[in-house]
Amino acid sequence: MDERKITIIPAHKEMPSEIDPASFRRKVAGYARVSTEFEEQQTSYAAQIEYYTRYITSRCDWELVGIYTDEGISATNTRRRDGFNRMIRDALDGRIDLIITKSVSRFARNTVDCLSTIRTLKDRGIEVYFEKENIHTLDSKGELLITIMSSLAQEESRSISENVTWGHRKRFADGKFSLAYSRFLGYDMGVVVNTDEAEIVRLIYSLYLQGFSDYYIAGYLTNRGYATPYNKPKWCVSTVRSILRNEKYKGDALLQKVFTVDYLTKKKKKNEGEVPQYYIKGSHEAIIPPPVFDKAQQERNRRAELLKETKLGRYSGLSIFSTRIKCGECGCWYGPKTWHAGTPYQKTVFQCNHKYKGSRICRSPNLFEYSVKTLFVKAAHLSEWNEEFWCDFVDHITAYQSGKIIFLFKNGKETELELK
Repeated sequence: MDERKITIIPAHKEMPSEIDPASFRRKVAGYARVSTEFEEQQTSYAAQIEYYTRYITSRCDWELVGIYTDEGISATNTRRRDGFNRMIRDALDGRIDLIITKSVSRFARNTVDCLSTIRTLKDRGIEVYFEKENIHTLDSKGELLITIMSSLAQEESRSISENVTWGHRKRFADGKFSLAYSRFLGYDMGVVVNTDEAEIVRLIYSLYLQGFSDYYIAGYLTNRGYATPYNKPKWCVSTVRSILRNEKYKGDALLQKVFTVDYLTKKKKKNEGEVPQYYIKGSHEAIIPPPVFDKAQQERNRRAELLKETKLGRYSGLSIFSTRIKCGECGCWYGPKTWHAGTPYQKTVFQCNHKYKGSRICRSPNLFEYSVKTLFVKAAHLSEWNEEFWCDFVDHITAYQSGKIIFLFKNGKETELELK
């Protein structure tokens, strides 16, 4: 057997970490981040930017690409960190060779995010240098140290999150709370009523209790130029609904309606009994009197039950008579119809919504608004029409082909009259 012979072929290509800095100018970027917008952190934020600009430009072998920043953003995930994500994209596009940042916790407090990002950059020969820990990611020992440091940073973030949550719940238990005033219609700083905005809130409740739908109200406010809580011209139905449901408008406050499920993802969930809630009665000045607010909630529940019974897609109230007149022949609801539209004889009449649907015509009578009002005055023993009484006391009326009209009041009483 021939004698084995081994020949060593020497390396001739340098690894990225072994490149002589003097042989070329490295494209360098700095990254600065603060997690809150408090004044003391704003000072730190400005100082970081100034420091990295001066530090990078002082090196003749470095070329400043830019200082990437995130202000008032947590590092527990990368989703909302626009500056960080733009920096990583630029690095992967070949615009950056080296990223310098203060510490591992400035870069990321999530161990998985930190390691996956660094590995992606490392595969492309892009280095990250953490000054405080003196860690170079292209160094063979770098990943072990980063794993340890980022785990500590993540644990610190968890501890901070728990302390903040405890602080919030302690404030809630003491009856203290705050509002997002810039997005809360009707109140200014200190839970002080904003007179002009409060009028919009009162208008919303008034229209709703007159029988108008939240879709109609949203269109009404948009067409008349009322600004939304976000100071936008177009109102969304969801905004109207949130105002109609919010107990703060009657002077009370229900606290901890939502809670944070995961401190890393910041995912929030509606509180359905998983954590305590705190209800403060009479915590501040009301815009809507409590009886009016409660009446609006009763009306909301009535409409919800109505939709469930009739299997309609949505409540389409256009007047105080919407879903208050029922057909005694087929059980469907009456709706407003326009006769002689666009002529001097135009008028609105209420008729069964299924009157001409199907092969059989529903024989229930058409009702004019003045007829309904006249009958209600008689049924309620009033001297004149009273819209508030109608909204407060009538559940619905039923109209029959014979001309019989039955009023069902909310107290369960029925009154039968004849349509003339």
